[in-house]
Amino acid sequence: MDRPRVVIVGSANMDLVAMAPTLPRPGETVLGTEFLTVAGGKGANQAIAAARAGGAATFLAAIGSDSFGVTLKARIAASGVDTSLIRVVYGASGVALVTVGASGEHSVVVTPGANAALTALTEAELSAVRDADVLVAQVEVPVETVTQAALAARAAGTRVVLNAAPPRELPAELLAAVDLLVVNEVEARALTGRGREEPEALLALVPRAVLTLGDQGAWYGERNGGVTHIPAFKVDVVDSTGAGDAFTAALAVAWAEGRELVDALRWASAAGAACARRLGASISLPQRSEIDALFQAGT
Repeated sequence: MDRPRVVIVGSANMDLVAMAPTLPRPGETVLGTEFLTVAGGKGANQAIAAARAGGAATFLAAIGSDSFGVTLKARIAASGVDTSLIRVVYGASGVALVTVGASGEHSVVVTPGANAALTALTEAELSAVRDADVLVAQVEVPVETVTQAALAARAAGTRVVLNAAPPRELPAELLAAVDLLVVNEVEARALTGRGREEPEALLALVPRAVLTLGDQGAWYGERNGGVTHIPAFKVDVVDSTGAGDAFTAALAVAWAEGRELVDALRWASAAGAACARRLGASISLPQRSEIDALFQAGT
């Protein structure tokens, strides 16, 4: 079977990751235990995760002309992602400052840098979207760009998976082009004003929605089709950073391969759990064989 074509439109950041016994409170300094620099940003994470999960992944993004940009592109390409359409713009690349506590909780501060320059998609970029089986997008880049990509995908029959993160209001024309929405509880509340008690509220906006709840699994709903709970896979969590990106990307790949969505969601849940077993975002994203092994062990 040919690898499904997945185009990811989103952010690319250099993640500066510090491990510490506890997360610092305001005004507090804590001594860390480990430090890593890894390719990150929700877009880059999902592009790498899609490639590792078995997709033919193409990444549409903007990086800076600084040393972080050079490293970012090289590391993303080394993960099997087509980086030929990544833009290089003068100035700083996006950077994320990530602090991870001993139990896997984390805090993140992002400075967008070059990500803000991903505007007005070119014909080559739009052509990649139209030729894909699935478009995956987030909203760490200008929402106008995401909307442009989603509308082009919808017109061409390309499925649109939107991970509406970070939380923000979204234009109606973007939501109207979405085939599957993936959000956590905070993001769901930003869209609907409601939390986990009413995942059905998302279905007033989109035909299919996934509400993720970390170690409590996820809810999947279809408009007029009811809601299904997807249990989480039990693992020893080291760092939850990137687990949601692994989940979203694996879901897109599995759906593009023709799996029923509930089965695709269970496989995606295994991908998210596998990611959480290691430190770092993109470096912890699992290979397909690892996802399969955890999925089969838990079914």
